[in-house]
Amino acid sequence: MGPELLGFAAAGICAYAVDLGLFVWLRGPVGLDPLTAKALSFVAGCTVAYAGNALGTYRRREEAGMPRASRLRQYGVFVAVNIAGAVVQLLCIAVSHYGLGLTSQRADTVSGAGVGMALATVLRFWGTRTLVFRTAGREASWTG
Repeated sequence: MGPELLGFAAAGICAYAVDLGLFVWLRGPVGLDPLTAKALSFVAGCTVAYAGNALGTYRRREEAGMPRASRLRQYGVFVAVNIAGAVVQLLCIAVSHYGLGLTSQRADTVSGAGVGMALATVLRFWGTRTLVFRTAGREASWTG
């Protein structure tokens, strides 16, 4: 599981950099509202994460004689898992920005890209590993 976790982390770091950089730019100079900025940065980060995991972290699972899942189906499930993670991030921003009244760009960044990202990462790792890129002999389940 060590190499898998390292590969997932490497893809995630690249996706996080894209997500964070785009969010800060869209929220700051572009002037978008925090939820729109986060939704757009999510799409970019999700695409980078899928590419990193499909072409890097989990590419050997298909090379090892496992049944090859349709890339479209796989990407669809990956997006669904990441949407669940994005909902976690959006909820963190919504609670902070609208519920607690912390409306600065810094507060939005901390709640969405800090707290929200940490919680969403746990969900994404579980979902990517158990629902998107299954290992031989292990069926997708809600318990992993």
